[in-house]
Amino acid sequence: MRDNGKVHRRGFLESAGAVAGAAAASSAYAHPFVGGVKGANEKINIAVLGSGGRAQEHLRILLRMKKEQQPVDLVGICDVWDGNDDVRRGLYFSAKRCGLDAEGKDKDRITKDYRKILENKDIDAVLIATPDHWHAKMSIDAMEAGKDVYCEKPMTHTIDEARKVAEAVKRTKQVFTVGVQSTADPRWRMANEMITSGKIGHVMQGQTSYYRNSPNGQWRYYPLSRDMNPKTVDWKMFLGTDFGLAPEMPFNRAKYAQWRCYWDFGGGMYTDLFVHQLTHLILAMGVRLPRRVVGAGGLYLEYDGRDVPDMATVVADYDEGCQVLISATMCNDVQLPEVIRGHTGTIMFEGHPQDGFRVVAQKLEGRPAPPGANKGEGGEKFTPKQPGEDTRALWEHFLSCIRSRNTETLCPADLGYAAISTVNLGVQSYREGKAYYMNKDTGEVSEADRSWAANWEKRSHERGKPNQVAGWKAGEEGSLLGAYPYQKLEGDWVDGKDPASA
Repeated sequence: MRDNGKVHRRGFLESAGAVAGAAAASSAYAHPFVGGVKGANEKINIAVLGSGGRAQEHLRILLRMKKEQQPVDLVGICDVWDGNDDVRRGLYFSAKRCGLDAEGKDKDRITKDYRKILENKDIDAVLIATPDHWHAKMSIDAMEAGKDVYCEKPMTHTIDEARKVAEAVKRTKQVFTVGVQSTADPRWRMANEMITSGKIGHVMQGQTSYYRNSPNGQWRYYPLSRDMNPKTVDWKMFLGTDFGLAPEMPFNRAKYAQWRCYWDFGGGMYTDLFVHQLTHLILAMGVRLPRRVVGAGGLYLEYDGRDVPDMATVVADYDEGCQVLISATMCNDVQLPEVIRGHTGTIMFEGHPQDGFRVVAQKLEGRPAPPGANKGEGGEKFTPKQPGEDTRALWEHFLSCIRSRNTETLCPADLGYAAISTVNLGVQSYREGKAYYMNKDTGEVSEADRSWAANWEKRSHERGKPNQVAGWKAGEEGSLLGAYPYQKLEGDWVDGKDPASA
């Protein structure tokens, strides 16, 4: 175990090492065997760090797998709140649900201090389902203690934390996955195969959304109870002040139970919802870290003491020569269609995974169409077989990766790093009123300037060719313009001479 003395956020991240990157995402096919392999019938012991609402769904799935005689067990629980049976979450409720003995043999594995969990040599893996500001520290500490990690989305609270987690994965060689349920949906990898094969030509734009509505404000449906108080909640540990994770502040039930509404602990719809959609969209498109990001939005209706906006849009541009648009409001639930637009075709994802997606060809007729003329109708339909439960599919794949020591999970660290970096830059842009650049090689973030537009203009003037997404194998398919014969007449007149007469 590392020194658990007081350390600031920057300090613990810098101590995590400097090895860049993590393995690229791959599909859910056969695992290459890497390192020591755990026997197929050898039990994998899991502990849960953070036993709130989302963790209860994980407990349901894992307990069902255990009941089915699968070799998996829940052997430890950490949470800062005692919990109760009415709210159905918290430390002792969750321990009881897992069949753990809080007064006897399991008392050392039922704790409000996650470090005691990591000291247990018989724990193979941890589920991290805490508020976002704890994800990075717990993930890195767990991997350094030799534990594999299933971390709920978003991977981290900040961009720098995400890079350090990715570095820790590569350095420790522990199995790590981010719990983005939609990455278990085979549509995104199938779409990526079509894209990189040139099916829709040069990729131009991906579009997605996550709209919701609520009569009482988003995330206020997480209940508060009188027994959430300083006697039952380790507030200092929740804040993480000894580790520089959040500032000191008075205990507040809403900030504890509805933490997604406050910047110190999460990022509202940016990190809680956008990450869901963005992760699978960039997986399909074949891009990862953006080059330029701008965020917009505001707090236009939910005036209930929250920090985070109820309307937001992020636009991310990529060196590969394409763009992602993601938008949402928490006050209307009519969605934008989820699409990936290419020069020669469009991939239209249906609203329900079971309905698959369609590939609709573009009609390049050489004249402008009026607005609304093309609604993306028709096309060739694809309906890959879906898993019964997406979260269970993530767990089954993660556990198989633990056994084979394959680090290429369904949502590996590099994909999680890319998703949180993009939405976090959107948060910074919204809050600071600036556009930002990101250096993909160093992770450095800087304020945007006119160079983005200037470089694309320069390429056009030099008659350059498009960049392509990762894995592109279609040559110049759908990536070059034709030219009308009369275009030969263009050019600057110098000394009164017609350039077309040369």
